[in-house]
Amino acid sequence: MTPMKEDYLKIIFELGGKQKKVSNKQIAISLNIAAGSVTEMVNKMSAEGLAEHTPYAGISLTNKGIRLAEDLVRKHRIWEDFLVEKLDYDLPDVHDEAEVLEHVTSAKLVNSLDDMLGHPTHCPNGGVIPDRYGHYHEDSHTVLNEAEDGSVVTVDRFIDNHDLLTYLGDLKLDIGDQLKILKHDPFEGPVTVQNLTDDAELIVSYKAAHYIFVK
Repeated sequence: MTPMKEDYLKIIFELGGKQKKVSNKQIAISLNIAAGSVTEMVNKMSAEGLAEHTPYAGISLTNKGIRLAEDLVRKHRIWEDFLVEKLDYDLPDVHDEAEVLEHVTSAKLVNSLDDMLGHPTHCPNGGVIPDRYGHYHEDSHTVLNEAEDGSVVTVDRFIDNHDLLTYLGDLKLDIGDQLKILKHDPFEGPVTVQNLTDDAELIVSYKAAHYIFVK
């Protein structure tokens, strides 16, 4: 399987494709690629039995696709936890390293890392880590851009992206922060929020608001 196809499996899983249909637009935004490229890959994945695609509704993972995605996500996120906890990597720098390491990691090695780390349930970005038996609690799949004006939400996790994590570091937005949604600007404009945890008003770009999951 190509690394690109694995990236699609992971992002569809992360966006909630185990339980619901994920739109091509969501995938394109999350992977920062053209919508046309998404359509082509989605068709390939459907033909290989990894996903089910419904025109105008979106794509979800099959049982085969879910099992592969869970394995990839487990290896990737355990490596991220190791790099941050044991090697003091900065959070924005762990994704690319983990992306390389996950492809050469056996089940024995990932289980040994898991034991050493004390069986973490979530990676440093807040993403769930399936255990060696495939058990885990479902993440929130609601992105900040979907939260209604006036509502109060809690930051649950972030998409694993270097530029995003650098951007959020500059905004001083952290997992666990409580946000009050003040307004969505029209025409794919930013989302303005009040960070109740830090008592600060933040303007979050339209794209970043699709990378931040809340509950």
